Amino acid sequence: MAEKIVVVFDFDKTIIDVDSDNWVVDELGFTDLFNQLLPTMPWNSLMDTMMREIHAQGKTIEDVEEVLKRIPIHPRVVPAIKSAYALGCELRIVSDANLFFIETILKHLGLRDYFSEINTNPGYVDEEGRLRISPYHDFTKSPHGCGGLCPPNMCKGLVIERIQASLSKEGNKKIIYLGDGVGDYCPSLKLTEADYVMPRKNFPVWDLISRNPMVIKAEIHEWTDGADLEKVLLQLVETITVEEESNSASAQLFTADCKLQNISTVAVPEALPQALSVRQ
Repeated sequence: MAEKIVVVFDFDKTIIDVDSDNWVVDELGFTDLFNQLLPTMPWNSLMDTMMREIHAQGKTIEDVEEVLKRIPIHPRVVPAIKSAYALGCELRIVSDANLFFIETILKHLGLRDYFSEINTNPGYVDEEGRLRISPYHDFTKSPHGCGGLCPPNMCKGLVIERIQASLSKEGNKKIIYLGDGVGDYCPSLKLTEADYVMPRKNFPVWDLISRNPMVIKAEIHEWTDGADLEKVLLQLVETITVEEESNSASAQLFTADCKLQNISTVAVPEALPQALSVRQ
């Protein structure tokens, strides 16, 4: 029954323990320039600019990849992802990082094939060997209009709505959403009573949810670190699976009972009179 569960992960500070953008900038020695430019442009545009500067200073895409392969991750996160997948859950990512960073890290961890979908800012290496990063939503043409909860380049709430629309065609599926940041609040608001949200405790999304938990329709299950993520996630999967199996069994019993009732109400003809014996 776990095949009815879709687990949607944020990436930075959820699957990995740091912000991948900051990690690359800091490890390559460009923190000062990043901080200098930060007030002048949106984050997503800033990261594209930083990749241009990093490339101009002679750093190669291989240098970027090597830094990404050293990124900190809690030792229980990879087993948690593999266990959820083995139980039959569908796994997806919704992240404000970029595709190049995420895929490089997942491939290094041996996890890329565990995820059916990655929703994030496009990132690709151009013909000059420079990493280009563009926005998920082209906010220069039309804003996503979610009311200021999300950055201009990506509204995770809109992504969740699209996922929900696609899942509605596949039957009764439940979403478990894991995240940590401010950008994870909007998608949390989109979840239904049948869903579950796992905010990371003492991180921005947990703070926002804690201010008014009643506006969240989904069940709230907090977590603290990778070990806790594994424990809470797998317990949720088990609970949902048991409930689904119980509901399925009840439905089968109800169907069988209806059939028996139908059989008992079928008119049975009265017994035919026995043949008279005729004396010779």
